[in-house]
Amino acid sequence: MHKILIVDDEEAARFGIRRVLEGKAVQIFEAASAAAARDVIQKSQPDLMLTDINMPDEDGISLLKSLAAQPRKPLAIMITAYGTAKVAVDAMKAGAYDYITKPFEIDELRLVVKRALEKLDLEEENRSLRKLVLSDGQFGRLAGKSRVMQQLFATADQVAATDVTVLIQGESGTGKELLAREIHDRSPRKKGPFVAVNCAALPDTLIESELFGHERGAFTGASEQRKGKFELAHNGTLFLDEIGDMNPLTQAKVLRAIEERKIERLGGAASIPCDARLLSATHKDLSGEVDGGRFRQDLYYRLKVVTLDLPPLRKHREDLPLFIRSFLSSFAARHKKEDLAVSPEALECLMSYSWPGNVRELRNVIEGCVVLNRSGVIEASELPAEVRVQRLVAGQGSGSLRSPDNAYELPYKEAKRKFEADYITARLQENNGNVSRTAAQIGLHRQSLQQKLRELGIER
Repeated sequence: MHKILIVDDEEAARFGIRRVLEGKAVQIFEAASAAAARDVIQKSQPDLMLTDINMPDEDGISLLKSLAAQPRKPLAIMITAYGTAKVAVDAMKAGAYDYITKPFEIDELRLVVKRALEKLDLEEENRSLRKLVLSDGQFGRLAGKSRVMQQLFATADQVAATDVTVLIQGESGTGKELLAREIHDRSPRKKGPFVAVNCAALPDTLIESELFGHERGAFTGASEQRKGKFELAHNGTLFLDEIGDMNPLTQAKVLRAIEERKIERLGGAASIPCDARLLSATHKDLSGEVDGGRFRQDLYYRLKVVTLDLPPLRKHREDLPLFIRSFLSSFAARHKKEDLAVSPEALECLMSYSWPGNVRELRNVIEGCVVLNRSGVIEASELPAEVRVQRLVAGQGSGSLRSPDNAYELPYKEAKRKFEADYITARLQENNGNVSRTAAQIGLHRQSLQQKLRELGIER
């Protein structure tokens, strides 16, 4: 059953609309003012709202704008006695689904409401399908059946329907941009552009021009006017990747653009409206950057209205088989190979490895194996050396890293030295203590390997 709210300061108008719409499949609510409508929306959460634009205390467009930030706002149909193009444009800009003019035909009102309810039914069906797909471990471009990933996907799906700024945190290779794109595709702005900027890839001398654009002659080499990313993302989503690497001056300008929703091109004086949803991502601890004076506190709080933490792959190893199957299937199809399998020994290596490069590294490893495989079964010997050796290290006696995760509990220098010692020891064992063969296998000069053996105290 759909809930419909009628908002009009005239009781007779509300009565007339109620008589046209009431039936078994709907529940009707009424409100005589914008303030009363907000109370009904909060308490009863109607699906559809028909509101008069012209009301004495607060008009319908103002009411609609005040609901913009609410995640469960009703679909709106505006009713006006002034059927001008400007009224229609203003209503649509405020987020209205449709509008009708007074006096209206009964069949016209029923048709507009019927279409609105069909749209709501379709959206509900899509939500149900997304939940079904989510329960199967898929979230658009991302996947994961583990509890931590399921919780992340549920939160991301919830915030996607709103217009709030989102900060995505996670190590390199965890899929921060994929998550940002998925949020955009599930948002009301999905028909608008998705514009991504990697702040770490741009030098300080270019980042302002890239973000805000420039006028012709603004600086040497500016031979023509150019729109910036903020301007290009108008009515869509702007994704600022690795925002923790942005310099303080640009941080101040980004903060101003977010607050004022307008920008100025370099070398220009005109203010240009910019209505873009902002998503940002970083592999850094931004709160630590704030404490260290390297990142603006006011910008940090602007960015983190909602924070999504993408866990490193080593923190949800139970998803590895799902990722491996998915990558095997997609790369076999891409490279025109038969369906491939992974041997138990190879799978053990893949499951034991710590994956410092996260899902990106796993993806590249699987693609390389698919391309080079000839037998139809990926063996442990076909995996990169660093993936194989960690399994060997994990199986050795005292003095080795029992589990790849243990390395993350040690100070950096100690973990690095321990890994080097275990790695070189395992490779020497593979080659029966032959230094020359081991050096060639791991890509070091013989003299360099001998120096390492001395540094680490390893005896042949």
